[in-house]
Amino acid sequence: MNPATRVPGPIGQRALLITTLAVPLTGWTIHAFTLHRRLAAERRDPLTGAQRRAAFERRAQRLLIRHRQDSLLCIVDLDHFKGLNDTHGHAAGDAALATTGERLARWAGPHGVVGRLGGDEFAVATRVDTQARDNAMKHHLQDLLDALHEPVPTETGSVAVAASVGAAVPDYLGIHALPALMRGADVSMYRTKHSGRYGWAEIEDLQTPTVNGRRQGRPGTALLERAA
Repeated sequence: MNPATRVPGPIGQRALLITTLAVPLTGWTIHAFTLHRRLAAERRDPLTGAQRRAAFERRAQRLLIRHRQDSLLCIVDLDHFKGLNDTHGHAAGDAALATTGERLARWAGPHGVVGRLGGDEFAVATRVDTQARDNAMKHHLQDLLDALHEPVPTETGSVAVAASVGAAVPDYLGIHALPALMRGADVSMYRTKHSGRYGWAEIEDLQTPTVNGRRQGRPGTALLERAA
């Protein structure tokens, strides 16, 4: 009998079975990988690499509950961003946003989470090793502020940037609900806007009235009030 036409023995049958099964399994693996990448892309902002709002809120809330005594939430808003776009062009504006996302991710570390809330506004939740040194929260926030004020390299040269930061410390405020903490951080950020300093959320900031989920008096809320 011609070896080429010989009926496979037990070993050959097993190999044929494995090969037959591997074809659909490979197809499903590629499909699952593609689906995973697509879902990951939907959760992330493509320009900055930050989580989109819904994904950020889910992860941030888990972090704040799990690490009640050493967590920190910040709202970050780039200063004079419209002027940067008008003066240097939208490519420079995109570079500033992308660089801000990178700097926030580096500052938050592998266990933190960064979200882009919209436009030039970000949120970040992270842990701070409060046993490492005295005033660890203050030092960590100052590191963030310093990083955000470094010039941004663009195709036409370095561009000066600045950012305002508001911080909410769950352990200090005695609350770990993300919406209230974000409201407090937002209020404290606007209280120190353009000052070159970061702000701390206080208890009374958590009760600030909101309009459609945004702090009352914030740019754009007047239009929302009229539309409501």
